[in-house]
Formats: sequence, C-alpha cells, structure tokens
Amino acid sequence: MAPPIAVRVLDRYRVAPPPGSAPPTSLPLTFFDIPWLLFPPSQPLFFFQFPIPTSHFTSVTLPKLKHSLSLTLLEYFPFSGRLSHYPESETPAIVYAEGDSVGMTVAEADGDFDNFCGHHSKDACEFHQLVPRLSESDEVPMMAVQITVFSNAGISIGLALHHAVSDGRTFTNFMKTWSSIYRNGEKSLPKSFPLPFYDRSVIKELKGLKEIFLQQWRKHKKYLSKTSREDREDDSVRATFVMSPREMEKVKKWIMAHCRRKGKPPPPLLSAYVLTCAFVWVCLCEARAGRVSTAPPDTCFFGFNAGGITRLDYPVPVAYLGNCVAFGRAVAGRSDLMGEEGIVVAAEAIGRKIKELDGEVLGGAERWILEWEVLIGSEVHVVVLGSPKLDLYEVDFGWGRPRKIEEVSIDEMKSGISLTESRDIKGGIEIGLVLPNDQMDVFASLFHGGLKVLP
Repeated sequence: MAPPIAVRVLDRYRVAPPPGSAPPTSLPLTFFDIPWLLFPPSQPLFFFQFPIPTSHFTSVTLPKLKHSLSLTLLEYFPFSGRLSHYPESETPAIVYAEGDSVGMTVAEADGDFDNFCGHHSKDACEFHQLVPRLSESDEVPMMAVQITVFSNAGISIGLALHHAVSDGRTFTNFMKTWSSIYRNGEKSLPKSFPLPFYDRSVIKELKGLKEIFLQQWRKHKKYLSKTSREDREDDSVRATFVMSPREMEKVKKWIMAHCRRKGKPPPPLLSAYVLTCAFVWVCLCEARAGRVSTAPPDTCFFGFNAGGITRLDYPVPVAYLGNCVAFGRAVAGRSDLMGEEGIVVAAEAIGRKIKELDGEVLGGAERWILEWEVLIGSEVHVVVLGSPKLDLYEVDFGWGRPRKIEEVSIDEMKSGISLTESRDIKGGIEIGLVLPNDQMDVFASLFHGGLKVLP
C-alpha cells in the first residue's frame, strides 16, 4: 500500500448561476425521483493528468473552473437548489431561488497521484478525502464539488450529487457541458448539444405510483442503505477490474456450450452487461462465502437500474432533467450461483429481469421500494451503481480524458459495485469494488483465474 495522503483545504467557495439568469423555481419530484430519497448521494470522482504547480492551479485554472461552473449552472440551476420537505400532505420538491449556490472545496493533496489512478488494491478510506459530503439538514443541497490539486501531477474533481435531482444520463450531460464551457468558452456548445428540459409534466403519473412511494418514503425518511464510517471494515480496499469484449465472448461461448450439453435453452439475453454482471455476481458470492453467517440464507439478490426513456411507451426528451430509470432485482439461489452452472444461473436471472423491463418497464413498479428494502436488508446481495452506456470517459476539460473514474459511494452502500465503460478497451467494462482485503484477494483470483481457464 502507498503511504497515507494528507489533504489540506486551501479555500471554500460558493458558486452560483450568474445573477438574474435563472427564475425562482420549484420542481416537484416525480414517482421516478421519490425512491432515490432513500439512497445516499452519489460521489463520482474524476482524476485528470495535469502536471502543474499548485500556484498555477490557484491563479489560472481555479478561476476558470469556477466561472465555467457558474455558466453551466445557468442551464442546470436545479443543481444549485435544495430539496425542500414540505408538510406531510405535499410532495417534496427541488427548490431554487436567486442566490442559491453550490459549495466548492479547494484542496491540495500530497499523495501519489498515479497510485490513485491504478486498478490495483488501494486503501478505500483515502478516497473519501477527495469527495465532498452533502449536509443532511431539512433542506438538503443538491450538489457539492471538491477540486483537489496534486502539485505537478494532476487534478481530481469529486462531487456529491443528490440522487433525487438527476440520474446518470443527466449527470453525464452536466459534466460534458461544464467541461465544454471550460475548454472552449461559454459560446462553445454545439446546437445539437442537449440542454436541460425541466417540464415535469412529460412524466405521466401512472398506477398511483407517486402516492405509493410517498407513503413508503414517509415511513422510512432515512436511507435504506448507508454504512457509517464506524461500521466499515478497517481493512477495506478499493480496486478496479476490466472485462474486455474478448473475455465477454469467452463467457458467452461457455454458457452456450454448457446449455447445449445439458439440452436446455440459453438465457434470454447475453449482452455485454448481462455477461459482465453474471460473472461478477458469481465471483462475489464465492469471495464472500467466508464472511457470511454460519447458516446464510440461500436467496441472493442482484439489484440494478434500467433506463426508462427508451422503454416507456410515450416520449420523454433525452435532455429531460430528472430521474427516468427503473429498478431491477434479479433473484437466484446462493447454492445455485456457487455451483457448476453458477454463471448460467446468474445470466438467466439478470437477463430475464431485463427482458421483463423491456416488455413493461413499470410492471410491478409499486413494489420497487419494498423489494429493494428486502434486497438491501439481506445478507447476500449486490447493488450496481452507474452504467457502461454513459461515456463519462469522454468528459474533457482540455487536459485530456480522465485517467481514472471512481464512484466513491459504493462503500457507503453495503455490497455496492460500480460499472462504467472501459477507458482503454473499446467495448470493455470497468468494475469498481470495495471489499475487505482478504475478500478482494479471493475475488481477484476468481475473476482473473476464471477468465483465464475459459476456452
């Protein structure tokens, strides 16, 4: 392990949209937003190679970052707002008023920048010093930013984003807008660039879902899954694994050959996403086998999100600002996942659930929160954050593509993993994990060894 880093805060700022540029606004949450009130904020972290001294960063780079963020918030002003909890009879809303702003922390780190950008195991706690945290007051801010300079090496940009304001699609558009304005100036956005669309009426209220979710949220009013710093394993490490298209094809061929030998139909969907998730699910079940209770339940859950814009039977603009994702929950027996047909079982369960969502994205939606409460309360489960379809590695402030992207919040959630597109392998998928050190060693052996022995 690299030696511990020291992070020194240089300054704190408030960054707002330009004065008078955005009207006072209240955006009531839709039924797609409300379940996210029960999840902790996302904490994406970008590392950029940019070898400049701290003095140059503070005098030249930082003012430009603040100005370009202000101009970006002109379009994404709800990100400057706050979540207002109205009386019990009303729907929570994202409220923006003149003067609302985003907190920005500026810091300097003395750690090894290249170590943070590697895929190898690293102390998970180190990453928490590079991302901000949102206050948990009655009026929660929607976003905070932390920019950390590693003098003469690089810059990290960490964010805390409340899930109620944005899904991954909207966040990716926000980051691409900010980086484009920084790189090319405020007039730089091409006409085809999707500026945010705020009209919540495009999301049709169906099946009484808003009231169902509001009732369930009022019952909890706390996160379904949030691991306190005290409860985290002291030896937790963070690592990244990559599944290439060639390796996905090997997994697919093995599944197809196994099904032929057994005279059974193959899983209904063997996409890159399904193949990667199935392989990771099986490896995680085996890696965790030593730390579950002496009599673990046989049911295992795999939770993920599925894009709603392409699945709804009515049009929603791609630039819609807000959540438009469905919740998926695959279920399989632990003994089946750890058996000879484990990968087939996992691919069958995940693929079948995705196919169900393809057919009716809101089918069973009234049970989303209840099902995820069971999932997260279970001893053996996996929750996926992120998506390899978002192209976050295309975010470029003019310093080149990110060297590395992490989702720090996966160790705020029990059994979370992150997925993003591979930076260096076209069509590949990066898997981010946080596990106790011994489990990470077992997972790495199973992941790399399993792929190696496949024909």
